[in-house]
Parts: sequence; structure tokens; C-alpha cells
Amino acid sequence: MSRTPFIAGNWKMYKTIAEAEEFIQALLPKVSTADGVEIAVCAPFLALQALVDSARGSRVEIFAQTMHDADEGAFTGEVSPRMLAEIDVGGVVLGHSERREMFGETDRALALKVPAALEAGLTPILCVGETEDERERGETERKLRHQVREGLEKVPVERLPEVVVAYEPIWAIGSGRSATPEQAQEAVAFVRALVEDIGKEAGQAVRILYGGSLKPENAEELLALPDVDGALVGGASLDPDSFARIVEIARTEVATP
Repeated sequence: MSRTPFIAGNWKMYKTIAEAEEFIQALLPKVSTADGVEIAVCAPFLALQALVDSARGSRVEIFAQTMHDADEGAFTGEVSPRMLAEIDVGGVVLGHSERREMFGETDRALALKVPAALEAGLTPILCVGETEDERERGETERKLRHQVREGLEKVPVERLPEVVVAYEPIWAIGSGRSATPEQAQEAVAFVRALVEDIGKEAGQAVRILYGGSLKPENAEELLALPDVDGALVGGASLDPDSFARIVEIARTEVATP
């Protein structure tokens, strides 16, 4: 099944509004001919509106980095799905390991957030992945099985292809060490098999990204893997030249039979 490659840059807590504007103006001409690749920038809340306005009509979508599952309520400091949809944000990262580890985001909460994002017209990127200790203990599959099943539990099977899953080995994030191609393919194929257990066609259609110290230097070998449909890029997405190079590598993979 043909799946459109997706390259998303997760800025984390970087870039003021002015810096975000400077970035997007530099990026847009560099990716204007990136046919066959979907592109997203996942920015801090304060920069979302400015980026949406600057990127309107371009190939680049703007995503948020988290959200609450409720439409409204007494949840101090939170942002709702419909608040994001109102300003034409295209999607949202959910369950990033930093949100799980530092802010206590749970699989139970994500089971509510993923369908809430879909209902609001947002594309959810559900992040999953194991720690170094879990990998060394041979618990990678157990961890992925739990995260994928919990996170997708309340998503109707017919809407599963609208969800994007990002496999991010936690031990690789920000470390400069990426998974080997063999490790990445094995884990991503396992994630796909888990979705296929819910619905065969859905599992074949869902896009699964690799994240974890992906950069232009290793993007080609990772994006060429049969079950990898793109990347959730961290540090390399903060520079427009670096991010555009990764997009171009993904485009080349599409063009290569």
C-alpha cells in the first residue's frame, strides 16, 4: 500500500514568535517543490498563530506539541482541541517521551486525547518508544504493545489510518545516537503489526515515523526502511537548511522506484 511520507519537526521549547517567523520564511522556498511529501512544524503554543498565517497556502502544516482531551474546563494552563482547530492548526504531537517523563502524561490520558484530536479535525502524532533499560532487558515489545494498544484503544478502526504513530527510542532522543536501521525497522514493523491486529487494512495504511537523533547524515538509510514512512525530527528541525535537506531526502525516496 502506498503511504505518503511525512516529515514533522518538533521544536520543543525553542523559538520565540520572531524566531519562528524568521525560520518559516527561510524554510518555505526550500520545500516549495517537495512533491509527494507532507511537512509539518510542531511549534510552541505562542508561535502557532503566526506560523499558521505565514505558512497558509504552502506545503507546510503547523502542529501543536500537546493538548488536553476536553473541549473546555477548569484545567489551568491547558489548551483544548477546538482552540487549536480554531486557529487552523493541522495536528498535534501526543505522548512525547518528555511529556510522559517530565509532566506525567499517561497512556490512559492519551487514550482520550487521540480520539479527541481526530474529532476536532486534527492529525494526532502518537509517540511511543522504550528506554535504554527496557531495551537491554528485552522489554521493547512489551512496552510498545502497551503504548500502542492503550493509545489507540478508543479510536474507531475506520479512523486508524488518520493517526500517525512515531516510534522514538527514548535512549536516542537528544543523545546523538540513533537506532541502527535494523533496530528501527524491527520496532516499526512491530508497531505496524500491532495496528494490523486491530484492523489489517488500517495497519497497512497507518503511517509510522522514526524519531530519535535523525539528521541529514543518517536520514537516507532510515527513511529507506520499508516500514518507515517519515520522521519526527528534533534538533535538526531547528535549522531551516537541515530540515529542508531531510524533506528533500524523503522526496527522493518517493521518486526512487
